[in-house]
Amino acid sequence: MIAKLLIANRGEIALRIARACRELGIRTVAVHSTEDRDSAVVRYADEAVQIGPASAKRSYLNIPSIVEAALATGAQAVHPGYGFLSEDPDFAEVVRDNGLIFVGPPAEVIAQLGDKTAARGLMTEADIPMLPGSVDPLRSAEEALGVADWIGYPVIIKAASGGGGRGMSVVWEADEFSLAYEETRATAQSLFGDNRVFVERYLPTARHVEVQVLADCHGNVVHLGERDCSVQRRHQKLIEESPAPELPAELTARMSEAAVRGAHAVGFVGAGTFEFLVTPEGDFAFMEVNTRIQVEHPVTEMVTGVDLVQEQLRVAAGEPLRLQQSDIMLRGAAIECRINVEDPDRGFVPTPGILTEFEPAGGPFVRVDTHGFTGYKVPASYDSLLAKLVVWAPTRSEAVARMDRALKEFRVNGQGIRTTAEFLREVLADPLFAVGQPSTAVVDFVLRRREEKTSREPPTPARTEPREQLKRRTELNETPGG
Repeated sequence: MIAKLLIANRGEIALRIARACRELGIRTVAVHSTEDRDSAVVRYADEAVQIGPASAKRSYLNIPSIVEAALATGAQAVHPGYGFLSEDPDFAEVVRDNGLIFVGPPAEVIAQLGDKTAARGLMTEADIPMLPGSVDPLRSAEEALGVADWIGYPVIIKAASGGGGRGMSVVWEADEFSLAYEETRATAQSLFGDNRVFVERYLPTARHVEVQVLADCHGNVVHLGERDCSVQRRHQKLIEESPAPELPAELTARMSEAAVRGAHAVGFVGAGTFEFLVTPEGDFAFMEVNTRIQVEHPVTEMVTGVDLVQEQLRVAAGEPLRLQQSDIMLRGAAIECRINVEDPDRGFVPTPGILTEFEPAGGPFVRVDTHGFTGYKVPASYDSLLAKLVVWAPTRSEAVARMDRALKEFRVNGQGIRTTAEFLREVLADPLFAVGQPSTAVVDFVLRRREEKTSREPPTPARTEPREQLKRRTELNETPGG
């Protein structure tokens, strides 16, 4: 087993990895920017190394600084977490070229699956269903328009190197196509340094369902069931659950078999996720493969009892999988809500600041993965994810009720701080979600109802305060509303 590991990440996932390591007896090294010097993982890890300023490009994306920190502290392995460098084949290669273990697939596999067009070609060869579209990158707007006309509108233009919900444009009519094509190429170049794009059919009300796999370097692959991640805003997931509700067992079995087949086809090693779209007609089609631990991995852990991060570490150390497919049983239902420090009333704009109150929800079968604490300064420099609230219950309806209770209990306050907790409760109450029919359109329905409700309400009268209360505020130098 690995003796010492460097965590090349921050936030809740860095703390999650550090906890898994402590249970396995692995010493940890946290790297951090100047902005994160007082973060939870810095306090928790055995050692901490500052690798740069707040700018992610100069800290969490700085490969030489991270590798140097690993070598200087005597770490044997590097866990990339998710985001940042987790799916960067160059990072994986540099780590291994320096004699360190990269906790993830081989660099060649990351490169193949990170290129969306290459991945589509590989999965087509593995006989996995695809949405109609182009397999190879498109060379011109005219060629792309020809593909769009062939498959029919709406279509989605995707960056070949994209991911994380970025670098995508939905086009509803042919007249809009050329402009969207050029804008997507420019965005792809800016975000990923690669302007290649491809086109496929867009399904406005599809369900986003993914299958978790684990694979070792001895040729063993298992799946751990599926997760429904359909509740999204602008391709960013907000709520995930396992198992996917109201899907036929025959369909989820075929998806799981396809994921295992795909993992074998590319020589996958580690924890990975095969993402699919489930069509309104009840079939499925491949989207992409994520080659790292997912944000939503806790819901799979809750229904299987398998610690995915610990299994990642064992596989990275060269151990064969301890699990056979028959060992993996799914029990009950789990739901995860992402509590982001954002204001839903202002277009989900981030609201960084100091947490003057941070009281996570509790109770039976409630799990909170977070790096927050009272007094923590939520930085403006990074992702707005503050906590993942996860619940388990014997049935989905009980899990929904438990999640609603837990969201109501979760208290986060601070000057200017807003979170998505109350908005998520509205999503849970949406009729489609409640009956187990979530889709990528649910959040749009909730937002539309909010707008309609606001337009019907009379203007809010100006706030007034009794003269004595106002006088007291002035004497205490308080800020009204603060």
